[in-house]
Amino acid sequence: MTDAPFRVLPALDDDNRFFWTSGADGRLRFLRCQACGYWLHPPAPYCPSCGGRDVAPEPVSGRGQVWSFTINHHPWDGSPEPWNIVLVELDEQPGLRLTSNLVGAADDAIEIGMRVQVAFEERDGIFFPLFEPEAP
Repeated sequence: MTDAPFRVLPALDDDNRFFWTSGADGRLRFLRCQACGYWLHPPAPYCPSCGGRDVAPEPVSGRGQVWSFTINHHPWDGSPEPWNIVLVELDEQPGLRLTSNLVGAADDAIEIGMRVQVAFEERDGIFFPLFEPEAP
């Protein structure tokens, strides 16, 4: 993958701050329903599984598999091309997915089902969750 020259910094608020800053300690976090244990992403104020409103950030393993991917060949905003976009399904729950980029592997090495682990890229206090091939 060729790294994009920049990443757009998210606007932090009380609902998403935990997600964008939790990588400071090397842990990826998602909201989890405290009543039924369902993981939520993107963040929401209530659980879509049981309707509970007691949701709180909790760390996940950061491990999963490439569920889908594409290689972008369009130079958005002057970004170098090509670059990959991966959809990773995390081990904690079927359907718990995060769109990101895969680093540490050539684009032509990406495969559906490929095991990956989170790796953070920090910019101005924001920790972007990227993925890399899982260590053996």
